Amino acid sequence: MRLAVLASGRGSNLLAILAAIGRGEIDARIVGVFSDRPDAPALEHARHAGLHAQALSPRGFASRADFDERLFSMVDAVHPDLIVCAGYMRLIGDTVVAAHTGRMINIHPSLLPEFKGLRTHQQALDARATVHGASVHYVTSELDGGPVITQARVPVEAGDDAASLAERVLQREHPLLVATLRELATGRIAWIDHRVHFDGHPLLAPLLLDDVNQLVPNRTPQESNA
Repeated sequence: MRLAVLASGRGSNLLAILAAIGRGEIDARIVGVFSDRPDAPALEHARHAGLHAQALSPRGFASRADFDERLFSMVDAVHPDLIVCAGYMRLIGDTVVAAHTGRMINIHPSLLPEFKGLRTHQQALDARATVHGASVHYVTSELDGGPVITQARVPVEAGDDAASLAERVLQREHPLLVATLRELATGRIAWIDHRVHFDGHPLLAPLLLDDVNQLVPNRTPQESNA
């Protein structure tokens, strides 16, 4: 599987993907890393790994649509099978999203549909959530609203602040993204007829990451007792 990675920041998820590919856990290769910030550490990680890396600043573009058109022309030029938004912090316009439906995923630090947008850890604390986590979903025109593929749950502990909660969620984000990409590369997870499928069947609830970093069905109590 040919992967293009979009990142705006430090690139910790990019490093996790690279390490997993190096260990043979994902049958894939990264064919390009792209950023909207020329100084993003993710680009330096990519170059250090010998990867194709490009940045495009939104400054100087008359509109978001113009920027998106140019950025994704660069992405499409490397012919990715899948585009991975791994800490990419810009909204992507409807035209580009529509052209890449079913071929673009995003990792988001909350249990979607809860706590969309920014400051998700503080949102969880303000809501007095007892469980938080991360989600991988297909990108649609709705902000953090595309079909959720997989999730990792993290308990909210007494005394947590946004920083401590964020750190524990990040520790689960990395294996969650790796496990999701592993199953996408094998074809067990697939986008078919505008729906997420797992092992050839429509996915009714997001797969969950277990304690040994494997994806398992999210069964209701009724299903578990059946």
